[in-house]
Amino acid sequence: MPHAVSLLRAARLARSAKPFLARGGFKRERCAGCRLVPSHCMCALRPSVPTRAGVCLLMADIEPLKPTNTGWLIADVVADTFAFGWARTETDPALLALLADPQWQPYVVFPGQYAAPERVVRTVPSSFEPLHSVPAKRPLFILLDGTWGEARKMFSRSPYLDALPVLSLEPEQISQYKLRRSGRGDHFCTSEVAALCMSLAGEHFAEQTLEAYLAVFTHHYLRAKNQQPVVWDGDAHQRLREVLRQGQAGATAPAAP
Repeated sequence: MPHAVSLLRAARLARSAKPFLARGGFKRERCAGCRLVPSHCMCALRPSVPTRAGVCLLMADIEPLKPTNTGWLIADVVADTFAFGWARTETDPALLALLADPQWQPYVVFPGQYAAPERVVRTVPSSFEPLHSVPAKRPLFILLDGTWGEARKMFSRSPYLDALPVLSLEPEQISQYKLRRSGRGDHFCTSEVAALCMSLAGEHFAEQTLEAYLAVFTHHYLRAKNQQPVVWDGDAHQRLREVLRQGQAGATAPAAP
């Protein structure tokens, strides 16, 4: 089944007057399921992790077309991933309906210094409201997927986001993303941001899966770009297998009395 980013990519391609050619990428046939050349396909490795939290990707115009886009990896892993193209003058009604859905508590994930202090939060409530012991709303993390300039434009020119809390992340590590250049170590790729959000939400299996899956994708992409074979028993693949094995073991373990 195609996921939200795949569907958004197909819709964007249908509107294109000419084929999209990624700068610096390889110009060979690509797998429709993972955007890699068939010899380096990783569709068989695609994990799916049940989560209480969801992700809403608000994507700049050509972002779904880029083979290095990591929002695609989030949609592979997190079943409740939604994706919408951003435009300054029009808004998808389905996006507005999602933000108004009472099961979700949306958070705009963005640095706190760009928002009014009263909007900024740095934590996510647990599954139950502490005073009433009733189920809390499910967190929905809104990720602005594009270049830093595009993300700032989306944040400042989307009135439907103005009333939502802004989740400001404070990661202790630097980005490990290797497929696009950035002059700053505090700029994270989209799937790294999603992993940080999952950690705040207590979704540690999803967090670790996203981290390991990004490393596998990076390995496959760079090996394909350099016309080298995949190292199937290398560190990245072993780490992903270990994370999935531990997560599955935890899911089947009996609950504590």
